[in-house]
Amino acid sequence: MKDHLVAQFAARFGRPPEIVTRAPGRIEFIGNHTDYNGGPVLGAAIDRGIWVALARRDDGVRVFASDQRPAVVKLPATTAPARQTGDASWVNYPLGVLAALPVFGLPVPGGFDYLAASDLPPGAGLSSSAAIELASALAFVAATGTTVERGVLVQAARHAENHFVGVPCGILDQGVSGFGRRDHLVYIDCRGPRFETVPLPAGVQFRIFNTHTKHALVDGLYAARHRECLAAAAALGVAQLVDATAAQVTAAALPPVEARRARHVVDEIARVGATVAALRAGDLAAVGRLLTASHESSRTLFENSTAELDFLVAALTASPHVYGARLTGGGFGGAVMALTTAEFGAADAEAVAAAYAARFGTRPDILETRTGDGAERIS
Repeated sequence: MKDHLVAQFAARFGRPPEIVTRAPGRIEFIGNHTDYNGGPVLGAAIDRGIWVALARRDDGVRVFASDQRPAVVKLPATTAPARQTGDASWVNYPLGVLAALPVFGLPVPGGFDYLAASDLPPGAGLSSSAAIELASALAFVAATGTTVERGVLVQAARHAENHFVGVPCGILDQGVSGFGRRDHLVYIDCRGPRFETVPLPAGVQFRIFNTHTKHALVDGLYAARHRECLAAAAALGVAQLVDATAAQVTAAALPPVEARRARHVVDEIARVGATVAALRAGDLAAVGRLLTASHESSRTLFENSTAELDFLVAALTASPHVYGARLTGGGFGGAVMALTTAEFGAADAEAVAAAYAARFGTRPDILETRTGDGAERIS
């Protein structure tokens, strides 16, 4: 991928890049919508992601290009970043990082040529947004010659998404992309935030089934769930739902919607803890049951699943070679993650895809992926 990116950069800008960075996409392993409620989450960085190449220029112009978009966006470096619309809206992710750097006491680069390239399927719930934010942050910091703790970059990337892009996400996506480690999951205590890695037992693999059905998270559904969780916490008299207990939720006379959201979050927090314990014990059957229970809670209580995602989870969990399956990411479409044995092969995945196509008339993409390392500067 690096050679492809460098060649594209030279073809577009007539010179090689000075800086190359990459950041991975991520699988939300378990912990659906717990992060912005202060709870713990588990995720896995994967071996696909977004790469950024950058070279400084001295004319005060910032030029943004992507191998996923035909348009080139040129903006002055002398004015504060402003949100873009239409075909240029993808630039809001790196622009948001530029806007966030001073908030964390970090210098901002001046003019530059910038090219992003991806081998991460968009819209699959694998957080291409966090990947481009982290890769951009590393490139911008390198361009100013600054040394920054990884946790600060992760928080700056989340700030970009919250305050510039406008998605009220927690720190799961950026944290996993930043702190990923091959053959490990990333555990995040979102109250700190505090990051650690949990070894993934040998002999397991991930399959991602991308439905290509999705709502844009910024169109209101994600934000609505965020508001509902805040309302539930306020009604329970706690700052965040992580501070509530199952007994409190049961006893409180919450409105039905807030009651369902609170029950999901409180139960999901407990499932994350149980999953960590099961992983450390090597009990993959228990891990699988927890993953599938998480999806059922998303379906019935958080109501962020879809008929397509539910079909895939049911089809996958019917296989003896699948430990468990659940939606991954914000929901409202996107992708399903299956944790499988090594015996779950291409023919098994194709059978699930064929059944899906017979039911819905379109075929899901199948991505077999491995865990990977977190964001890094390549050159």
